[in-house]
Amino acid sequence: MLQPIGDRVIVKVKEEEEKTVGGIVLASNAKQKPTEGEVVAVGEGSFAENGNKIPMSVKEGDVVLYDKYSGTDVKYDGQKYLVLHEKDILAIVK
Repeated sequence: MLQPIGDRVIVKVKEEEEKTVGGIVLASNAKQKPTEGEVVAVGEGSFAENGNKIPMSVKEGDVVLYDKYSGTDVKYDGQKYLVLHEKDILAIVK
């Protein structure tokens, strides 16, 4: 498995639905970029200017919402993941 470094997080992207509520099938180019996923790996955190470690606020298994245009798409072992900085995570879904 991939292990992120610093304040980076690896998210398994939740795929968008193929159909709308009305039952219309969407073409792949008509879908919006997903903004929700499950955290599968978390880095060790970042360091403050004084050298103190800043702990991560998310953990493996959390479902998160993230900024639409953030992160880097990565394909590993046939799965699609997104590697992003913790600051690009907007919320944890409870």
